[in-house]
Amino acid sequence: MSVTTESAQAGFPQIPSAALDTWFDERFDKRITDYEEAKIPSMSILVSKGTLDWAYPAFILASTAGAMGWKVTLFFTFYGLSLLKKDLNPNISPLGNPAMPMKMPFGPEWFQGINWNMPNLLMSNVPGFETLATSLMKMTISNKGVAPIGELRDACIEVDAKLVACQMTADLFGMKAEEFIPEISEWAGAATYLSDAQKADVTLFM
Repeated sequence: MSVTTESAQAGFPQIPSAALDTWFDERFDKRITDYEEAKIPSMSILVSKGTLDWAYPAFILASTAGAMGWKVTLFFTFYGLSLLKKDLNPNISPLGNPAMPMKMPFGPEWFQGINWNMPNLLMSNVPGFETLATSLMKMTISNKGVAPIGELRDACIEVDAKLVACQMTADLFGMKAEEFIPEISEWAGAATYLSDAQKADVTLFM
């Protein structure tokens, strides 16, 4: 028995099925629109690397999303866990990273524009080459007015990004809680990350 037939038998005015379908569709569309407008976007980032070049994307995206009102969670595991230490000093290595340009952050403009292609044999055999590359990159970052990693991490904390540290990684590498910043939201494992990532609108692996 249709809705319109039941309404007629009950003494109510008969509503055409097409009109009822249109009314339902309009109400449904409005509810969906209202839900989407009220929903707070969320992002979950798995941070697995602790080098300078990998730290920037994670902290920049997290701090930007947080400033936009997003709900942000960063799960730090394996080498990425070092980015939550009080002594924050990430390095960078051109070795095995052919896309990385080696540019000098000093001298005339034409000199700074040169890409110095360093062979792997040189980089792997020259003592202190990684330290030199890190110093040059940090100098370039400073010259261009880009915030250092420590400031970006602080920005994430200021926008209430949730910083989750992997307990298994800490146990594996023998790390102590006192080595890390007090702003860590919780120490957790893979199940916590998966639960958060499942519900996030944006999920990233770095």
